[in-house]
Order: sequence, then structure tokens, then C-alpha cells
Amino acid sequence: MNENLIQKYNVAGPRYTSYPTVPYWNTGHFSVEKYKERLVDSFAASNSEEGISLYIHLPFCESLCTFCGCNKRITKRHEVESPYITAVLKEWDLYTSIFSERPLIREIHLGGGTPTFFSPENLKMLIDGLFKKADRAKDHDFSFEGHPNNTKIEHLQVLNELGFTRVSYGVQDYNLEVQLAIHRFQPFKNVKDATDNARKAGYTSVGHDIIFGLPFQTVEHIRTTIAKTKELMPDRIAFYSYAHVPWIKGNGQRGFKDTDLPSADVKREMYETGKQLLAEAGYVEIGMDHFALKSDSLYKAVEEKKLHRNFMGYTTSKTKVMIGLGVSAISDSWTGFAQNEKKIEDYYDRLEANELPLYRGHILTEEDEVIRQHILNLMCRLTTSWEDDKLKFPEIPDVLIKLKEMEADGLVVIKDKGIDITEEGRPYVRNVCMALDLLLQRNQPDTQLFSMTI
Repeated sequence: MNENLIQKYNVAGPRYTSYPTVPYWNTGHFSVEKYKERLVDSFAASNSEEGISLYIHLPFCESLCTFCGCNKRITKRHEVESPYITAVLKEWDLYTSIFSERPLIREIHLGGGTPTFFSPENLKMLIDGLFKKADRAKDHDFSFEGHPNNTKIEHLQVLNELGFTRVSYGVQDYNLEVQLAIHRFQPFKNVKDATDNARKAGYTSVGHDIIFGLPFQTVEHIRTTIAKTKELMPDRIAFYSYAHVPWIKGNGQRGFKDTDLPSADVKREMYETGKQLLAEAGYVEIGMDHFALKSDSLYKAVEEKKLHRNFMGYTTSKTKVMIGLGVSAISDSWTGFAQNEKKIEDYYDRLEANELPLYRGHILTEEDEVIRQHILNLMCRLTTSWEDDKLKFPEIPDVLIKLKEMEADGLVVIKDKGIDITEEGRPYVRNVCMALDLLLQRNQPDTQLFSMTI
């Protein structure tokens, strides 16, 4: 990566798990009733053929990791588990009551927080409760996020018996100084045990998350972390840049000083070093920030051109309906987005009143749908085209003007009716998408809403 290009393109930008991105949702035109209409229509048109996806947010953690930007509630009181699961299942009941048929669940992802904060018995109660009013797709893909320190063999066995075949563990970095700075201490032995136990329990895909750009982190730390990772050879690796946004996430990201973070030049070297070491170990880069062995379903999804991206990140299949259950979870009806209440107390109050706990959202316009498809194409396939008249939009000439400089820098190739991102341009995928983001172009934010792109 060219140092001058890093300095040029390392700007604040969205990660594009959705389009429009959340800061540009038109919340003034959103209503729960309007969203429900869109959801019901999309469900009726797609459920029987492709099914739906569920993201379930389990927000509790026993301790605070200072790098984390997720919605979480820190507590050691495990009596919070049962009431929360009861609330999530009530929310699910409210959704199933508006559908014309039993949902066919293709994907489930348990995120957090720390899903393995919950006991195996309570997680079983949650999943069993979902399927009292739903069916399981034959080619389902169920996954969860596990903490290496508290994911017990019982968690793995119970969830595997319920159909879960993938688990991802947050490793971040194996260096003790870095772990202490981010308040995430976990010895290599714990990660090894959690990985080995998952495989023994029957999981076909085990993932590790590794972050670069953490406080006190060095290039040598990246080498060491990936060397240890190679000893375990997880099927997938998420290798991504730390998103430092304490002005949004508050004190949770103030466990260290800004001066403790590596410089942009060092982060560039971390990325290049990590990418090279992963390639040497047999990992193939997938989309943005993700790597997989050729035996993993994520790689196969790329080969079959089925890779998809949504609020859960990269997935192996696309469903038009994704329902988010739990506090702060986001739902996607394909023509609309909706987010749940962010505070647990407010979430409980809305459910107590027999209301879907939605507090904001966005109804997509025709323009939104066109731009979203282009951004999905770039994020998942590094190419997009407007040969199909349905994907044309009036601002294409303006977009191409913005991309001319990137083409001169070797990051993209502009064709007659499309764009290709080059291998050299892969680290700049977010920047390319920003050139197509019409809402971002029209409404430049007054304050920094996003993390840096590189």
C-alpha cells in the first residue's frame, strides 16, 4: 500500500452494513405501521422460497472491553437472563402474529454483548421458543459469538444439537499489554480449548476475530498473534481495523489515551503484514476485512456468487427479510429498516404495552434501492454494473468524475457501464462506495460520525 494513498484516502467513512447508513435514515418519514406493511409484503413474497434471517442481540457482559463499540450492559447478575429471554420471545410472538404463514428460518446469529453470558439451558429455552412458531430451513446456517473465557463445552453441545454449526471467537490480540489496555485478558490456552471443543462438538466453521490498530499494539504483535492463530487454523478470520469512535460510544472507549494508538503508517504496516501472513497460511481474502480457507462455506459463497452483506456482516446466503430481536437490534424488510429501543428498560416497557419495540427506522426510496444494490455489489464482488436499466441513476456522470482520481491511482477500473475495484484498491472499498453514496454526497456530516476507512 502506497503511503501517499493512505494519507489521501484515510478519511472517516461508513462500513456499509446497510444503505442508507444509519445517520442518513429519514426518520421523519418512518412509522411503525408503514414499516410493518413493508415487512409483511416482503415476507409474503419471499418466505416460502428463501426463508428469513434472525439476528438476536444478547447484550450482557460480565466486564467491559474498552475497544468495544457494541450496545452492552455490564453486570455479574445472571438472574437477568430469564426475563430478557422472555422479552425476546414475546417480541418474536408479536412478529409472527402479523405474518400469514409460519416463518422459515434460514439464518440465526446470536450477537452481543456476550451470548455465552447466558447459560446453555437458557439459550436452549430461547431457540426452542423461536421454533414453537417457526420452521427450520433444510440448508440453515446458525451461528453465535462466543467468548473464549466462558464458552463451555455445554454451550457448544447444546447449541450444536439445536442446529448451530458456526461459532466465532473474539481473539483481538495475544499480547498481554494490549489485552490489559482493552480489558480483554484471555490466554492462548483458553482460545485453543474453545476452538478444539467446538470442533469436537461438531462445528464445521470456527472463526477468530483479530483487530489491528489497538492501543500499544505493534507490527510484531500482529506477527505473533497470526503465528498463534496458524497453530489453530480457524476456518474464518475477521481481520479488521479498530474503530476508534469514543465521541459516539462514550467512556467505553476511553480506557486509554489517543496517543497510545498506533499511527496511520504503523496501521498500514500491520494490515499489509497480517494480510501477507494469512495468505501464506492458505487464507483467501473475502470482500472487506474477511479471510477464509477454501474449505469454508464463506469462500464457496464467493465462488458461487452468493456472498451477501447485511447488519450481521458477510453471510453465505441472502434473505430479503432479516428480523432483529432484542435491545437495539436492527431489522431489514428489504424495503425498510427499523431499530429497536436502545435501553433495556425502554425495550421492556414497549413489549409490556404489546408494541413492537421500534424507535426509529427508514423506508427506502427507489433511489435508495438502486444505490444499495451497487454498494452491495462492490462490497461482495468488487464490481458493479448499470447495464441493466433498473440500476441506472441520473448522477452516474458525477460519480464517475469522483472516481477518476481513484482510477488514476490504480484503485478502480471504469468501464463503459460499470466499475471494477482492483486488487490494489481492495483496502479502499469503503472509499469507492462513498463515491456512490448519494446521501453522503448531498449531506456531508457536520461532525465525525464514522471511523476511519483505512
